[in-house]
Amino acid sequence: MKEYLNKGIKEVVKQFPRIADILDEYQIGCGPCSVGTCLLKDIVNIHNLSPEDEQSLMAKIAEVIYPGPPVKIPEPARRQGSGSREIKYSPPMKKLVDEHVLIKKLVALIPKLIEYLDLESDQGRQLILDSIDFIRSYADKYHHAKEEDILFKYFDPNLDILKVMYEDHETGRAHVRAIVAGVEKRDKSVVIEHLNGYQELLSGHIKKEDEILYPWLDRELSTSQVGEMFSKFNEIDKQFGCTAKRYEEVIKKLEERFKIEPSLSSMTSWVKSH
Repeated sequence: MKEYLNKGIKEVVKQFPRIADILDEYQIGCGPCSVGTCLLKDIVNIHNLSPEDEQSLMAKIAEVIYPGPPVKIPEPARRQGSGSREIKYSPPMKKLVDEHVLIKKLVALIPKLIEYLDLESDQGRQLILDSIDFIRSYADKYHHAKEEDILFKYFDPNLDILKVMYEDHETGRAHVRAIVAGVEKRDKSVVIEHLNGYQELLSGHIKKEDEILYPWLDRELSTSQVGEMFSKFNEIDKQFGCTAKRYEEVIKKLEERFKIEPSLSSMTSWVKSH
């Protein structure tokens, strides 16, 4: 079994496809992962399974790899505090989770942006560009900067789980560039395609961070590192000043306007007045 525990999960799943279904049973979505070189033995630690679920998961995997008599399964080393599905974030990680709340609100507005998409008027185009400004300024420059420039620097950049996050960030930026290009060319199909792509990407990305990445990184960080990171995050907050609060108001007004007057004329007049 050790031979397979030290193999990349994609390689193992390719050889034994049924293992992808077993992982899904335990909410471990390695199948669609674009990197997938995490070692099988690391999957348990990263996803913070309880000892009972870990034993059950590994037993099922072993049955697929070695049909017949049960085989001995080495127990992965556990860090203190692991093995509970209850998520308790450190203060700096909680900041990132709270920022996700606002980003998810923008993501939830994308179907409405598509429904009332108007690239023929200045106001209609500005509505999309204002949403892109939120993504670039709040989601990327403010939030992702905390991740890429501070949080991720505490870890080996070659960690597969971080490679997935970096790849997601770059894919999101590519969607944004395509949306802007589509607006400039008045190409609704391109704008719709990449708005949908961004929504799908961010929905999965945030879930991976909130439920898998952040809890795992929290368990790996020392107390002093958590304190240092919290101070660095506070510095970023000071640098942005009222910017974060301003974008909260932007999202709030967008939500209210879509709900109360879900028509293109009302949306464009609102954009023009702001």
